[in-house]
Amino acid sequence: MHICNIYGLLFLICSLFNFLMGLYFMSLDLIYLVEWELISINSFNLVMILLLDWMSLLFMSLVLYISSMVIFYSKGYMEEDKDIIRFILLVVMFVLSMMFLIISPNLVSILLGWDGLGLVSFILVIYYQNVKSFNAGMLTILSNRIGDVMILLSISWMLNYGSWNYIFYMNYMINLNNNMFYIMLMIMIAAMTKSAQIPFSSWLPAAMAAPTPVSALVHSSTLVTAGVYLLIRFNSWLMMNDILMKFMLLIGVLTMFMSGCGANFEMDLKKIIALSTLSQLGLMMSTLSLGLISLSFFHLLTHAMFKALLFMCAGMYIHNMSNNQDIRFMGSMSFLMPFSTMCFMFSNLALCGFPFLTGFYSKDLILEEILMLDLNYFIFIMFFLSTGLTVSYSFRLIYYSFMKNYSGFSLLMFSENSFSMYFGMLGLVMLSIVGGSMYLWLMIQDIYMIYLPFYLKNLTLLVVILGAYFGYEMSKFIVNIDLFDYYKNNLVSFLGSMWFMPYITLFGLNKSIFLISKKFFMLLDQGWTEIFGGQYLYFLLIKNSKFTQLMLINSLKFYFLLIILWLVIIFILILI
Repeated sequence: MHICNIYGLLFLICSLFNFLMGLYFMSLDLIYLVEWELISINSFNLVMILLLDWMSLLFMSLVLYISSMVIFYSKGYMEEDKDIIRFILLVVMFVLSMMFLIISPNLVSILLGWDGLGLVSFILVIYYQNVKSFNAGMLTILSNRIGDVMILLSISWMLNYGSWNYIFYMNYMINLNNNMFYIMLMIMIAAMTKSAQIPFSSWLPAAMAAPTPVSALVHSSTLVTAGVYLLIRFNSWLMMNDILMKFMLLIGVLTMFMSGCGANFEMDLKKIIALSTLSQLGLMMSTLSLGLISLSFFHLLTHAMFKALLFMCAGMYIHNMSNNQDIRFMGSMSFLMPFSTMCFMFSNLALCGFPFLTGFYSKDLILEEILMLDLNYFIFIMFFLSTGLTVSYSFRLIYYSFMKNYSGFSLLMFSENSFSMYFGMLGLVMLSIVGGSMYLWLMIQDIYMIYLPFYLKNLTLLVVILGAYFGYEMSKFIVNIDLFDYYKNNLVSFLGSMWFMPYITLFGLNKSIFLISKKFFMLLDQGWTEIFGGQYLYFLLIKNSKFTQLMLINSLKFYFLLIILWLVIIFILILI
């Protein structure tokens, strides 16, 4: 039996079991804390605690379901790769790290999963071994290391309280606001690095160097959602501090807007989808900071369903276009690849929040709840502008994919014959259509009272229609710009490069450090250190050893030379 089938079926069975257990826990309002004592020495107990409630079980079931579909999909996508076993085992390690993170109410065990995600994601990003992939992998792991350090600092700070089980301190710490501020700040920075919020956003598009099945898994339900999930778990601490909540709201809406602008000017298919993920992560973060915990978690689940499918469809296109990712070469895909196009349209429309698809149920509810809150005009405008930009880049992608003629190679054969890839996509198409309504009826137990005037009720629909029109017009506008003059336009260059964030975070910080290190290398490592250090000592020893070696070879000439030298020295001494 193929390794993909083994792990795919295993994850699928575990997913169904977790889903049923989650429903059971939700209906009876159960929470299980399982203590597993690893080691006990005198008064020291090392205990592993597992938190099982409806939230962790439902999230685990969705992660395992998407992982199983991605593994089935990988069987067809990676069939020509000779290292497919290594690839699948890395994906399994990635999923297990995520499981650790989901079920841990303890900061130390969270760090195990958190670090595991960062390390395995680095290995997967550099899977195609070239310089560009390595640079992307280094950017990914170094950005995530900031979050790892923040969690380590919060672990050391929590030594003051005698335990790392943060869940036991939730109610106790409400009165100790100042003491908890630093821990919550560090947890928030860690979540921002993992969920790629400003100013740590540049690693997310760079991580597209990984194989497409990895992107479908990493950028839908695992790595990038880990930060949001961590903040959902820490929500009662977060609610204690208004400053942190307002700061996170601002960062969230700016990330939404920045990534929406970037996706409208990007030409790389996978990077467009990565930027759309970044936009939805900003929406989750800002929703969380407004106190809408259930809605943020609901959107996290629904987004995972259609975003994994969107990456799979993109992978199918790239696979058939000879590994080409530029959307300017695409076109007429509905004739060439009808099944992939159908899946692509469902996932794209779900991303836009098209009525009665999966994305609609979470996104529309969030926007209507935001209209009910007392927010200032800036936040209000940014939310709806970002929603319009989401629809805009989605319809721009539809225009480039379907409405124009195919502009790629003249001789190219498109095929959709891989059953395993079909199966993986089909499993997620069903969730993209009915998943949102199903999870809404199962999960959202609170009744949200929406009372809005007619013009505000229809504002979301108006924004969607205007965004679609803007995306279509933008497509025609950019098509008419000459290819070589595209980035000479300063505004296009600014918006299309994530507000110059990769240049600021990479070149701005690293260039000066690298130049200084180059000077140090030339002056010290290859200069004075070689003279005063081991290199010069080694040179002197070699030089002197030649003379010693000459003495030890017992040459008659050498002895005669020494006798003459002694006679000269004695003659000089007699004369003195």
